[in-house]
Amino acid sequence: MYYAQVQTSLLASGMLRTDGGGKDTPYTDRMLSENFLQIALHDEYERLGTKAVAGDDPTQLRRWNVPVRVGLRFGASISPDKRATDSARVASYLGRLARITGHPIRLDDTNPNFVLAIVAEDERAALGPVVAKTLPQLTAQDISGLINPAKTTYCAVYVQSDSQGNYSRAFAVIRAEHPDLLRLSCLHEEIAQGLGLPNDSPRARPSIFNDDEEFALLTGMDEHLLQMLYDPMLRPGMTETEARPIVETLAARILGGAS
Repeated sequence: MYYAQVQTSLLASGMLRTDGGGKDTPYTDRMLSENFLQIALHDEYERLGTKAVAGDDPTQLRRWNVPVRVGLRFGASISPDKRATDSARVASYLGRLARITGHPIRLDDTNPNFVLAIVAEDERAALGPVVAKTLPQLTAQDISGLINPAKTTYCAVYVQSDSQGNYSRAFAVIRAEHPDLLRLSCLHEEIAQGLGLPNDSPRARPSIFNDDEEFALLTGMDEHLLQMLYDPMLRPGMTETEARPIVETLAARILGGAS
């Protein structure tokens, strides 16, 4: 009931748009490049000892260099109809992401390296050992934050990388209590974020990488961000200083230099 009320309130406020942006959300190549640098080369959380706390730390560019194999894991409370709907939506979305990035991304329940768990509140506690096995780099506090999130955290993803910025494994948790659009919004955001766009920015518009919840689903700008992220001109491990001139070139190429 709580999340149904959240969705109703957001929709009444003009949030959770599904149009991908339009004439009211223009952006230039300069805006695109700056948003990319903020979202791809800064972390939403920083490490203090064994805890991850909100921050805005500069980081290296990270992405997958191996095929992304997404495995859906449903809680026992999820009905067969819901499972079928979620599976079809995720498969379609992964196909779209593969086309945008040019990188292999698909459903693979037999050997996944990106686990997507859709579970009810009383089912999340059982995920602890599974998360620890999937992402051995996580601390106990990290795992607790993933399976016991604050009520205002709708969904979350953790991704494991090596020292060169290559992603190898990911684990996302989606609340099964969400109504339809909020649930789909979480699927869009966490999968896209888990590809190498770890941060949010209040200046990113139209984008799902913005905590204001204006857009529910992947937008045109988000497609450009992902296209840039997986362009061969960039490579994992790059710093912002190294990446900036390349990012600016890519943004200008995509938008035709509309500064």
